[in-house]
Amino acid sequence: MNPKGKTWNYPFGSVYLRQSKSGEGRWYIYYRVNGQRIREAVKNAMTRADGLKVLVSKVGDAFRRRYGFPLEKKEDALLEDFGKEFLELYSRVHWRPKTIRGHENSLQHLNRFFKGKRLSDVTPELTARYIAERSKKVSPASVNRELSCLKCVVNRAVEWGRLEANPIVRVKKFREPEPKDRILTGEELGRLLKACASHLKPIVLTGLCTAMRRSEILSLKWDQVDLCKKTIHVERTKSGKSRIIPINSVLLDELSRLKQANGKSEYVFLGPASESPMKDVKTAFRAACRRAGIKGLRFHDLRHHAASKMVEAGYDLVTVSKILGHASIQTTMRYAHPTSENIRRAVETLAQNVASAQDFVPILSTKKECVPPNAFVSAN
Repeated sequence: MNPKGKTWNYPFGSVYLRQSKSGEGRWYIYYRVNGQRIREAVKNAMTRADGLKVLVSKVGDAFRRRYGFPLEKKEDALLEDFGKEFLELYSRVHWRPKTIRGHENSLQHLNRFFKGKRLSDVTPELTARYIAERSKKVSPASVNRELSCLKCVVNRAVEWGRLEANPIVRVKKFREPEPKDRILTGEELGRLLKACASHLKPIVLTGLCTAMRRSEILSLKWDQVDLCKKTIHVERTKSGKSRIIPINSVLLDELSRLKQANGKSEYVFLGPASESPMKDVKTAFRAACRRAGIKGLRFHDLRHHAASKMVEAGYDLVTVSKILGHASIQTTMRYAHPTSENIRRAVETLAQNVASAQDFVPILSTKKECVPPNAFVSAN
């Protein structure tokens, strides 16, 4: 479990010492709660005994919480101090850099409002006052992100035995408008590709032909591309799970051309005048849209466009979900945009079904006929 240090195992968990690159040792504990594995750094621990004391306390709290025994009283920390522990022990351990930056930014705003407040002071009323004040300055989406961060912090306080329950679990977020996803027409798609700069067009084609995310495309390396097997191995994904996407004929020609041009580089897509990988295409993509006369199009809409076209072609959501790298079909359903023409064709299918059924129904006479009572009795 810990090849770079020493580990001491106990029936209820483990204490281990990990050496940093600078050679400094740091103590950690490991235990399980309801099947969930928990690893935590022991702050200010100097010896194995320090780590063992914290391990016993944590496991004891988990046992008491599970079987309804009262928890040991612990110091009611300031929210801003506990926020630092949250970042160090949870956010930076379990989340991606983008999410960590979001937590850090949210905590800056939360700390200003809740300055001097302790964990037990975070009540639904005080949280409602924070929401009311922040909503005057920022969008509902920003308030929602900060509220999510606050709930996550308080949840960790409950999990780590600092609070008995989360008092703000029922505080509601703002209802955000559904994002307006843009699907390109055939004419718009042609204009966009024609308007792309030379360094941008291969990136746009990759998005249209694979439905990959922008970050996945820009971080793509040649060792992830197999032109012989015609596959791309996507590694840096949002869900953390890798996936393999086939390369179609259009993209194969484009990647083969790039391989001849810059195959010596580690990355597939390079900047317009350098050997370094592309960092972002926001400015170039906006310029291409402006030249093409296309409004309201984001780079992420290329992913929606590709997914929608696969669904329109009749491919099932399970297949599309695997290509997109979604963890659930529900997420993929957001990308299935039925066009008005598809809706009309679907309704026409019902008309054909009814019409074909009518051909098999005999025409019933409106004249009443008298049927003898013994008409259906066989004669012997």
